[in-house]
Amino acid sequence: MTMDSAPARRHTGQGGPGPGLAPAPDPAARRAQAAIHPPRGPEADRARPVVRPQRIRRRGRVLPLLTADALAAVLTVAALPAPAPPAGAAVPMALLLAGLHAQAGLYRPRLAPSALLELPVLAGRSAVLWCAAAAIWAAVDPGRALGWGVLLAAVCLQAVLTCAGRGFVNQCRRRSAVRRPASALVVGPGAGAGAVAAALHGRPEFGLRPVGIADTEAAAEGERGAMPLLATHEDIRRAVIQNSVRHAVFTRPPEADERTASLVRLFHDHGCRLWLADPAGTAKVTGMRVACPADQLWGYAVQPLLPRPGRPVERWAKRGIDAVLALLALVVAGPVMAACALAVRIGDGPGVIFRQERVGLYGRPFTLLKFRTLRADAHEAATRWTVAGDRRMSAVGSFLRKSSLDELPQLWNVVRGDMSLVGPRPERPFFVAKFSTVHPGYEARHRMPVGITGLAQINGLRGDTSIEDRARFDNHYIDTWSLWQDLWILARTAASFFRFRLGGS
Repeated sequence: MTMDSAPARRHTGQGGPGPGLAPAPDPAARRAQAAIHPPRGPEADRARPVVRPQRIRRRGRVLPLLTADALAAVLTVAALPAPAPPAGAAVPMALLLAGLHAQAGLYRPRLAPSALLELPVLAGRSAVLWCAAAAIWAAVDPGRALGWGVLLAAVCLQAVLTCAGRGFVNQCRRRSAVRRPASALVVGPGAGAGAVAAALHGRPEFGLRPVGIADTEAAAEGERGAMPLLATHEDIRRAVIQNSVRHAVFTRPPEADERTASLVRLFHDHGCRLWLADPAGTAKVTGMRVACPADQLWGYAVQPLLPRPGRPVERWAKRGIDAVLALLALVVAGPVMAACALAVRIGDGPGVIFRQERVGLYGRPFTLLKFRTLRADAHEAATRWTVAGDRRMSAVGSFLRKSSLDELPQLWNVVRGDMSLVGPRPERPFFVAKFSTVHPGYEARHRMPVGITGLAQINGLRGDTSIEDRARFDNHYIDTWSLWQDLWILARTAASFFRFRLGGS
């Protein structure tokens, strides 16, 4: 991709803007268009902060809904007639209700949420919760058994209160979105992107203010109506920074081609939320998870794109298991690590720990730790591929590399959160850039935390082996990820940990 630092040029070819993209005559629309900042060059990147943590924004969107659901559960427990459940049951009921709603996807981001459309799901979850609670109370304290009339009243009351609370939250958000819309980029080619941008521009209640159209297939930069047309990856990055873009609306699946897929990492690095606007609502996305049910953007089917794995509870469980097992492994492997460090110090001189920059989740760099395996007078370059039989490797280093003991310090990377126990192996930035241009799908490996071991490694793909095969195994692991698969890979790794292998990671 060419890197053009000049400002966006106006399109001078034939063809006018798409329907609905002409500047609106009202003052509010003119002020909104005046706030759009075309890319101004690399020196402007330092003028605006880049960090906008996505987790904080997500917590701010979920917390009001959680509060409304919890309040509905507490009020329902308090309002029931005798024999009523104990007052102390309100908190567990609220927590269980939140879990049921999370499992149903009721906390996922929506462009046009409607509490009334969610009412059947809310009623179903309320029925499950209260039937389970009634069965438990009847078994523990038969005197507090709920009659059918009380049970039906509890289910209906909680569904109505939850719907009312969520409706109030949604109404407040709509008013806030109209007053303070978030900047958005529409990503896609042709008239489809223009039509989606026009819909966003003409319907402020969705809370997205389009500031440009990113079309990587465009032959040249220019303008499509009132929107800057961004044709290069670099200009898209500058537009994201300068306009504080928080949303990216794709008009086709991000993995339709490599150029569009490369934008996913860019948007994630800047904390943008991703959406897919598909008129048919049937797009299949393999690298991203499409959250259901579908929303709508002025008739277009819109769904949030979430990085796999898209199950937050299991993601937190994966992180918790990583931290606990890594700490335990550090304690158990402490004597072995001390012996390895002593062997490196005696055999190869000072400098026991080797540090190197690697690429992690969404392309973010981190410092990877390993025991040094090259001689003290050797230097492991960031652009040189290490293969089996490297003459720079000492006898101690060769033993550590073949037995994989050199990777034990990476347990500290797992504790810190740089890595996971299971995931695609991290690589140096030079080779990530090289392999991404040669092997399709290599860049998609970075949609999951990198790991000490992985599906490719337990199948013998380590050291000087096929990069294409590794990428295929890594992407298959991500697409079929589960906690059970992680435990299976860890068991396979533990069974073969001390086997001698050729090459390194």
